[in-house]
Amino acid sequence: MTRREFTAAGLAAVAGFTARADESPAGANMGLLLYSYGRRASAEKDKGFADPIRFLEFARSRKAAAVQLPLGSRTEADARLIRQASEKHGVPVEGIVAPPKDEKADRDRFTNELATAHHCGASVVRIVMLGGRRYEVFEKAEDYAAFAKRAEESLRIAEPIARSQKVVLAGENHKDFRTDELVALLKKFGSDWLGVCLDMGNNLALLEDPVPTVQALVPFTKTVHLKDIGLEESADGFRMAEVPLGQGCLDLKAMVAAVQKANPRTRFHLEMITRDPLAIPCLEEKYWATFGRVSGRELASTLRLVRKHSRKEPLPRIMGLKLDEQLAVEDRHVRDSFAHAVKTRLQAT
Repeated sequence: MTRREFTAAGLAAVAGFTARADESPAGANMGLLLYSYGRRASAEKDKGFADPIRFLEFARSRKAAAVQLPLGSRTEADARLIRQASEKHGVPVEGIVAPPKDEKADRDRFTNELATAHHCGASVVRIVMLGGRRYEVFEKAEDYAAFAKRAEESLRIAEPIARSQKVVLAGENHKDFRTDELVALLKKFGSDWLGVCLDMGNNLALLEDPVPTVQALVPFTKTVHLKDIGLEESADGFRMAEVPLGQGCLDLKAMVAAVQKANPRTRFHLEMITRDPLAIPCLEEKYWATFGRVSGRELASTLRLVRKHSRKEPLPRIMGLKLDEQLAVEDRHVRDSFAHAVKTRLQAT
């Protein structure tokens, strides 16, 4: 797709941006992650787009069955207003928090945020142990090892707090731990209050096949980020990007079925981040700094997958578009994803 063609597509989406909320498809049985509207949340920060009650009501207009977003630290009375809105609209809430550090002030922050989540009615809260991407953050194997140790220490602080607040912590596979590393970490605790926020596409960036990744993490999964991934080859490896459901390479039917078989009550939240593709420089030396155990066979398998599913046209880039065009494309991607979930009956209702 050329710059002109994609701009035209963006402008065409603008025409549909103001469509009535009741035109959105119903029956997707799918939640909505705030980050699917990251650009709008940033553009409308002063208008409070990410306020839990406002976003909950907005998500309902898109026919979302649940929401996942940061809830912050609130008074019990304010948290109960969110719970009342959740119950009124029939849209359950899940939270997002940063894991605790060792300092007392941060432990207090974490405790207060979990208490808020509990009072909001959230039984699951998503956490991320590494904000960046492993192959971009770490220069040496020992740097990654130090991170893994800190992550374990953080979970040892977090687990008893989660248990006391009766809120499950779901750690996302966030391009940090490979599957076997994450499973080994969780098995050290063996706690019902620690599990996984299963991202269906992230581990491609770590040279892992998505379907076996899902199968391995399903026993620990407490919530899901549902997405599809588009791929394209590059000189230093490949690029990947979230694309509307059904337009990428993931076997969504098989992956969703595996999760639902293990736990039919698991919620799926659409994560459709509209942005330029992410570079996975797996043919560069720096990428391998922390991947000494990864085999050439795994690299070859991933590159075959990329080659098989690479698009004839480049993945869309949006940074050259005007803000209103970006917002329109973002909204259209979410609407298209919900429409696909309904049309294909992606989830059992």
